[in-house]
Amino acid sequence: MTLPLPPAVDIREVGPRDGLQGEAPVAPEGRARLVEALLDAGIRRIEAVSFVSPTAVPAMAQPQAVLSAIPRHPETTIGALVPNLRGAVRALEAGVDELTVTIAASPEYNRRNVHMSIDESVQAIADICARSSEAGVPVDAVVSCAFGSPYEGDIPAGEVAELAARLRRAGAQALTLADTTGMATPRVLSEVLAATGTDIGLHLHDTRGTALLNAYAAMELGVSRFDTSVGGLGGSPFAESAAGNLATEDFVALLDDLQVRTGVSLDRLLAAGALAEQLVGHPLPGHVSRVGSRLAGGGGSPPASAGAASPRPTAPPVDE
Repeated sequence: MTLPLPPAVDIREVGPRDGLQGEAPVAPEGRARLVEALLDAGIRRIEAVSFVSPTAVPAMAQPQAVLSAIPRHPETTIGALVPNLRGAVRALEAGVDELTVTIAASPEYNRRNVHMSIDESVQAIADICARSSEAGVPVDAVVSCAFGSPYEGDIPAGEVAELAARLRRAGAQALTLADTTGMATPRVLSEVLAATGTDIGLHLHDTRGTALLNAYAAMELGVSRFDTSVGGLGGSPFAESAAGNLATEDFVALLDDLQVRTGVSLDRLLAAGALAEQLVGHPLPGHVSRVGSRLAGGGGSPPASAGAASPRPTAPPVDE
């Protein structure tokens, strides 16, 4: 049984972090400009930076410089991904509004991604939650491979639900289920959400062209929080052929047509997508950014850059 679509959807934009971390490094000034453009479009929740080793992830170096260049407003939430307690302390000192941590439902993916067992990751997240609670900053735990693993295949829905429950007991105030390699279908989504409940966020990838379909199916089931990435930037470095995230423009265009409120201006969002293309130096995979919304007459935004694609750097060690 499906429910009516939610009247409004909460979008967390992850392009400045999840999207750019796999690209050739963009200077902190450029990354801050992208965050500002997204804020100007009406996005109010942005995962802006990551406090990881700059040696391991050069594209995420100097997070403090990015944060100091971003205008802060009471109605906005600027978040940071942190891989461990040390990163969490640095992020809290920098004044972020939210922390994101990752753990995989797939033991092998978790080992490759954060070099820990699932039990070790749960304990590390508990330590981060304890410290962030003292600072009054919420933690969102993102469960990678929640709908299937490139290593173990299907992950039983009950195992995903049990991990989600452990993370809540560890102190996570919010949970997000990530379709890291695009293995989700509406059927799989329904099974997992029946086990976990719908008070979760979704982080969808478009590897098999199903991200927008899965988002719609999830809304029918009652989900109203979604991670998206400007232009569809991003992708898992630990799964062959994994494509980018659900494009923010594609999702907002659909929601506008369905009269589901987002508070986001599609025109300004397309301008932010054009800036993202300029920053990375190659076309992005989002559909609406290329051809426009359904009433645009095929107009779309002009290409942001005619330059050659930048080479992709070594894969980062933390991904959703």
